[in-house]
Amino acid sequence: QVQEVESGGGLVQPGGSLRLSCSASGTIFTIVTMAWYRQRPRNQRELVAASTSAGSTNYANSVKDRFTISRDNAMNTAYLQMNSLKPEDTAVYYCHADVVERRGGPQLRYWGPGTQVTISS
Repeated sequence: QVQEVESGGGLVQPGGSLRLSCSASGTIFTIVTMAWYRQRPRNQRELVAASTSAGSTNYANSVKDRFTISRDNAMNTAYLQMNSLKPEDTAVYYCHADVVERRGGPQLRYWGPGTQVTISS
């Protein structure tokens, strides 16, 4: 079993910055992908940014050049640096991980409980 905990959410003015953190703990052999999703009011959950253990990243078009995902593989932690924040970035942000718990085992999907990010003046 794996637990994920997000932190770093809050209220910030438009144009401001926030840094989210996600730490995974438990039975972990390797984390293949760590990603951030968000769910805005009255919208479906959407991918914001993802990072693979091989080092590749991808971003939603709406956040390219503003958000940066990074990982500390030794600490099973992912970060999302969010700059130039806009009111439309207001959402609950969720950490997601594809985890292999034991060598040769399947990839299992885990979610954190989410952290609220509010952009407002």
